[in-house]
Amino acid sequence: MTKWLISFHKEEKGAVTVDWVVLTAAMVGISIVAFTTIQGGSDTMGEEVGSYLSEKDLDELRNPTD
Repeated sequence: MTKWLISFHKEEKGAVTVDWVVLTAAMVGISIVAFTTIQGGSDTMGEEVGSYLSEKDLDELRNPTD
């Protein structure tokens, strides 16, 4: 049993897997944060454009005077 514990302690095959799991989890977390940030901004922008266009009349949009 002692020999098995010593060899198990020296074994490094799973160390790379742990690194990849941590890196992948970090990438997923960053992606989620970026997605929610972009989604929130695009929702706001879409609402602003929609309200602007709903206030305008079609002739005003075809021939802008601003």
